[in-house]
Amino acid sequence: MAGRLPFDPIEEARRQWAAHGWDDAADGMAAVTSVMRAEQVFLSRVDEALRPFKLTFARYEALMLLSFSRRGSLPLSKIGQRLQVHPTSVTNTIDRLEGQGFVRRVPHPTDRRTTLAEITDAGRALAEQATKALNSGVFAATGLSHSDLNELFRLLRRLRRAAGDF
Repeated sequence: MAGRLPFDPIEEARRQWAAHGWDDAADGMAAVTSVMRAEQVFLSRVDEALRPFKLTFARYEALMLLSFSRRGSLPLSKIGQRLQVHPTSVTNTIDRLEGQGFVRRVPHPTDRRTTLAEITDAGRALAEQATKALNSGVFAATGLSHSDLNELFRLLRRLRRAAGDF
């Protein structure tokens, strides 16, 4: 990646937006572009923290969801709902975790049409190790204060609610 710029390119883009007569959209452009850039920053940090565990963030999220569930297992459809992803993505994620030995598919005890994904002991151990790496290397090292993080979460939660996430 190139070195640091001597100015904020998004702020400059906002200035240019206003200079070109798009004042009404300049703040929105700057906010959206900033969120997208922040996503790139966080994804890079998360990928780096999870690389030693041979996990993607999607697989990590699935492991954590299963580890937080009462029985350590959930129907694939419920995993998709909770992670807000398409059923094909859930199938792919569970296939990969199963291939790694971190999850197994088991029949639902009362519904023969439903398959459960169940976390294995190896999956629980890996999820715990990966969480420690993410907590120290990413989640507790954002560069923002607790009050800033809470405000950012509050604002993004409002955006997600308005978008129909919940």
